[in-house]
Amino acid sequence: MSETTTAVFRIHIESTLETVWRELTRADGRPLPAFFNGVCDCGPGGMKVGAPLRIRTASGKYTSVVGEVTEFEPPTRYAHTFRFTQYDDPECTMVYELAEKDGGVELTLTALGVPAGTKTAGQIQRGGKMIVATLKRVVETGRPSFGTRLLYVLFKVLEPLTPSRLKSENWP
Repeated sequence: MSETTTAVFRIHIESTLETVWRELTRADGRPLPAFFNGVCDCGPGGMKVGAPLRIRTASGKYTSVVGEVTEFEPPTRYAHTFRFTQYDDPECTMVYELAEKDGGVELTLTALGVPAGTKTAGQIQRGGKMIVATLKRVVETGRPSFGTRLLYVLFKVLEPLTPSRLKSENWP
């Protein structure tokens, strides 16, 4: 068995538990700014334990993440398996925990079983920081930072160059 690591990202959000939960678990077909402007697709049954989880581009043409919802305890805990479609790395698990604290919400994002030394591990280290910071910004101000918005415009412009391996038909 290969070595794994754990990564923890924590942030305080000035909002209510319900508001943070709603933005974190939204699977209504609209882009999620905190998740690189991807759309969460959990199939026709919606987000619940056992549901497939796919993070797709806003156009729906490409899928960057696949997994399955493993825990769903509104409004405090949600977990899913996680694998980037562009890598052949083993899957890991992402756990989101919310707790009321200091007049707001403490979000803890924990990546468990991350395959050490892989591209996935590097992406999770960078992406985890961006996810929690962007979620905080979106919930508190209504939109991501200017730099993050520019990054998302770049993603959209470069979408036609996405490798065919990531086409959504390959990741039902």
